[in-house]
Amino acid sequence: MPYGKRRQGQTRIAAALAGAAFACLPNGGAVAHPHIWVDAGLEVYFDDQGQLAALRITWVYDEFFSMLLLSDLELDSGFSGTLTPEDRAALQGFDMNWIEDYHGDVFVSLDDAALTLTGPLEWTSDLIEGQLVSTHLRALENRVAPDGGDIRIEVYDPTYYTSYRITGTPTVQGRADCHVRIFEPDWDAADDRLQAALDEMLGDGLDIEADFPAVGRLFADEARIECATSS
Repeated sequence: MPYGKRRQGQTRIAAALAGAAFACLPNGGAVAHPHIWVDAGLEVYFDDQGQLAALRITWVYDEFFSMLLLSDLELDSGFSGTLTPEDRAALQGFDMNWIEDYHGDVFVSLDDAALTLTGPLEWTSDLIEGQLVSTHLRALENRVAPDGGDIRIEVYDPTYYTSYRITGTPTVQGRADCHVRIFEPDWDAADDRLQAALDEMLGDGLDIEADFPAVGRLFADEARIECATSS
């Protein structure tokens, strides 16, 4: 979740989203996930040795959440859809105050082995056509060569509080022989597993909203880096 997990405390945004996002389940229960919708953009950077070095990540927040957050931050008070220079300066880094164990909702692996990323670097923030847009850089702590390996990038919130979609075509900088392909999840299978988990929780009398199952990965897009192999 790009905003809430980066702040130590709760804001009134969480309460507003919880009230707005509830949908009825067939069995009469209720689920309030996801609360936030984010379009994610990816830019992949390779270094001079052809190793994967960093990712630039863009988050475009849905219009409703953008409106609530601007109100919470007391920005764009005239609801003009544009920011004054002072508002724009105050907005910078609004979603970069990450708590210690927050992983940034971005997961990178090489042949199924997790790769460690730094915290957010070189961030930007803006309001564009009524939607909050932020970018940040994540560097690999240990760079890797993709040749012959299977590098995957997944963007998801494990709690499914935020729903991410990778939009556009991810760009590649530093290597002309690499490109990124996007694979969508199996929506039917993900829905079935979520429903089964919720049914089990309801049967056990658990609070769905408080103990929502960690199903975010089931609904995650997957970006695969593919590079030409040396002969």
